Amino acid sequence: MRDFWKRFARNKGAVVGLAIIFAVVLLAAFAPLLYPDSPWRMVQRPFLSPLAVDGFWFGTDTLGRDIGAGLAHGARVSLLVGIVSTVVALSIGVTLGALAGYYGGLLDDALMRFTEFFQTIPNFALAIVLVAIFQPSLTSIVLAIAIVSWPPVARLVRGEFLSLRSREFVQASVVLGQSNARIILTQILPNTLSPVIVMASLMVATAILLESSLSFLGLGDPNHMSWGYMIGAARTVLRQAWWMSFFPGIAILLTVLALNLVGEGLNDALNPRLARKGR
Repeated sequence: MRDFWKRFARNKGAVVGLAIIFAVVLLAAFAPLLYPDSPWRMVQRPFLSPLAVDGFWFGTDTLGRDIGAGLAHGARVSLLVGIVSTVVALSIGVTLGALAGYYGGLLDDALMRFTEFFQTIPNFALAIVLVAIFQPSLTSIVLAIAIVSWPPVARLVRGEFLSLRSREFVQASVVLGQSNARIILTQILPNTLSPVIVMASLMVATAILLESSLSFLGLGDPNHMSWGYMIGAARTVLRQAWWMSFFPGIAILLTVLALNLVGEGLNDALNPRLARKGR
């Protein structure tokens, strides 16, 4: 673990990204303390510019709602959707990829054709259709993003299983009479986690972008404030109130950039070849 952190810390961008993510997590965790009132509540006059009144550092929107409260509570929605949808997508992709890669044959062909079917449909278009069908809510958004995100995971895990199932330690487990389920879960799967972890960090960033895009189009959960909704609500007053779209846009940019930087750092730290070169 110490060697892992040493390799990770060599990537300065990854360290900065980790610090940004930590700040966003803290903002989301303490949002109810920083802004105890609902972000939908009108607290000042509309179109209040940033720093014009004490306590309203980010100004207000068209209805007099605090932009700062929207940013804080929106961070909770973005992180929740990003993390939960990624976990669901990983569960689907890892399971199907492991079965296809380990057993091969007809099962592999069937699962890969099923995976390719989802990959032929543009992710964003499919997410829009799914959310529109099941009505906009956090649950439908999470499921829609998970459904469009799992195919790359399945293909990655399948490739790893295909390369590992013929290794000596796997063959030794077969000779010892271990069950297929135990070989998959205890022998092969742990050796595929490194690329999966790297992909997961990038998937969270993609999920946040997808949620923001859906909210921008009016397909977000109407009961929860989100960064995408804030930008969408500000598109008609860009010249009159630039801050309404600027601050949530910067929040999305920094969060997604930080997650990508952390993904690069994880790749450097978990890649054995890079690890040996760094020694």
